[in-house]
Amino acid sequence: MARRVFFSFHYKRDAWRANQVRNSWVTKPDRKVAGYWDAAEWEKVNRKGEKAIKDWIDEQLKGTSVTVVLIGAETSKRKYVQYEIDQSLNKGNGIIGIYIHNIKNQKKETDTKGVNPFTKLGHKHIKTYNWVNNKGYENIGDWIESAYEKA
Repeated sequence: MARRVFFSFHYKRDAWRANQVRNSWVTKPDRKVAGYWDAAEWEKVNRKGEKAIKDWIDEQLKGTSVTVVLIGAETSKRKYVQYEIDQSLNKGNGIIGIYIHNIKNQKKETDTKGVNPFTKLGHKHIKTYNWVNNKGYENIGDWIESAYEKA
């Protein structure tokens, strides 16, 4: 069954890599085969201050059942990623992390591996994967379903 998913990531640094993951369903026969629905429309965020950003995050989390944190080089340092993780856990979402540093950006460059944001926040039990090494394109639907079931 397809799940509605909220994707959390460092916007400025990782948008290109994040889109590779978020749009991986496009080349599959349909979204149901991909195993998830993407609930975020992060391109439309109008950054009008902290309250507006948190309100937007809270709105985007509505109706989702799983949160996928895309872990790049600086993801764990982003306060809004930390807020998204906390809010996801508070609402009972399944949650996983996917390391995206090995995905090449628009310049065909990879990045350094970032710190696990879950460990930093004291959530050592949350499962993480590596998009490239763990064949994310083929497995993301299963990862999402597993996170949902675990929640």
